[in-house]
Formats: sequence, structure tokens, C-alpha cells
Amino acid sequence: MKVLLLGKNGQLGFDLCQLLSSDDLTAYDRSDCDVSQVDAIAKLKQIDFDVLINCTAYTNVEKAEAHIEDACRINAYAVSELAKVCEEKNAKFIHFSTDYVFGNHKDHQLITEFDCPAPLNIYGTSKLMGESLAQRYCHQTYILRSASLYGAKGASGKGGNFITTILRIAKEKGEVSVVNDQWMSPTSTQSLAQMTVDLMRSDGLPGIYHAVNAGVCSWYEFAKCFLERLEVKCVVNPVSASVFPVCAVRPTYSALSNAKLTSVVGNIPHWKDALEHYLQEEHGMRGGAV
Repeated sequence: MKVLLLGKNGQLGFDLCQLLSSDDLTAYDRSDCDVSQVDAIAKLKQIDFDVLINCTAYTNVEKAEAHIEDACRINAYAVSELAKVCEEKNAKFIHFSTDYVFGNHKDHQLITEFDCPAPLNIYGTSKLMGESLAQRYCHQTYILRSASLYGAKGASGKGGNFITTILRIAKEKGEVSVVNDQWMSPTSTQSLAQMTVDLMRSDGLPGIYHAVNAGVCSWYEFAKCFLERLEVKCVVNPVSASVFPVCAVRPTYSALSNAKLTSVVGNIPHWKDALEHYLQEEHGMRGGAV
């Protein structure tokens, strides 16, 4: 199977490249293919591939509120052009989306692929547009909605990930405040990369899949968990999201059910197990329960 991967230098692209290193893989970064340029996407027709994995995205949720055209150009229009290339080449198109396509689910039940999207911000709206356009233009589209990603590479443009940011603040100040009224499904990019490869190699049908580590927690619970595991001495304060002024509204509950994907690829690790693996890999932690 010949795989073309876009966005190799992002945290997800990095982990996918590790898993696909022994495959017939062509991996591009922005200098190789700037998806904001239509001509660059058109040149992909010259490459021989069976699967295109799109790890490119405009991911800055706050900036998207003021840069709507940029967000839509990358997250929607570029996606439609990539889908057209895949359709022309009869190739699978694997594209990543987000839990932010959903709004507030007040009943706090895991959100399934059958629930109706209702984004609260520009980022979520642009990603939902991308989903729709991808499926419109390529009949072999696989959309993987994920959430709250963290990985060894760190998110480009964000200066790391949530874990490294909280660790830095905790060590510098001895105290950190973390939101305790937003619930989600924290997911390691290593886990997401494995889910992606497993789906790609399966007989799973095209469509939308929720690709997250199992379980639900608040950002506060997540931070408390890894700070305790790393034995960082600091005060962790649970606070309301209203304490932090932001431009982009976030959903209070956006935890996703991965039952559909599990039925195709098998068991997906719980977020605590994925976190433990990350801490062992990145911080030299010895094995043990989180």
C-alpha cells in the first residue's frame, strides 16, 4: 500500500511517520506541499498513492476567531481539493476532525457519530465544513474526529502541548489553576496514530469515526493525574473556564464515544493508560498505575 502523508512535522504526523516507516511512505511538510495553495495540491496528482493521510490543519482555536478566511482556507477549502485528488486517483482519503464540531451536551453522555454537530466557534465550524466537503468530493473518505491531543512532538504553533505547558507553570510558580468545568476525552497522538493505521489496514467502511482514548475527565482531573504521577510539588486549583477570558467559546462537554471505531480496530487504550505510556516514554517514569 502506497501512502502519502501531509503534515509530517506536526505531532500527529510525527507519530504516524514512526508507525509507517517500513511502508511505502511519502511524507511531506509544508515546504513540500503548502495546502493553502491550490497549485500545490494539484501537483499531488503526479504522485502514485493508494491512501492520502491529511494531518494538516489550522488548529489555533483563538486566532481562528479573527482569521476566519485562513481557518476556512486550510480546514475546508484545501480539504475539498485534496478530496478531489483522491477521488480522481481512486484513493482512500483519511482526514482528521475535532470534538469541537459539537456544542454543549448537557446530559453528559458520550457523543456518538449519530449526534448532531453544533459548533460554538470558528475553528469547529471550519472543521465541520471540511468534513462535509471531504465526503462530498471523495466517496472513500474516512474522517477521524479526535480531541485534546498531546504528543512527543508538541503542537506546531502552540509551543508544546497541554502537559508540557502545565508542567512548566507548576515548576516555575509552584501553583497552577486548571479548568474543572469542561469535560473531554484526552488522547495521545501515539494512540491516534495507531488507530489511524489500524483503520487504514482494516475492512472498515468509509465514514465518520470518533478516534479518542477511552474515558472522560475534566482538564483539572487530567492535570492532577499527571502532576501526581510525576511527583511535582505544587498546588493545583480547580477553576471555572470563566476565569480565563477567551475569544472562542468552548463546549463544556465534548467527550466522544469510540465504540464504532473499537468495533473495527479492536480495543483502544483508556486515557490513563495512554498517559502512563506517554510519561514513561517522555519523562522516564517507571511502570505503575496512574
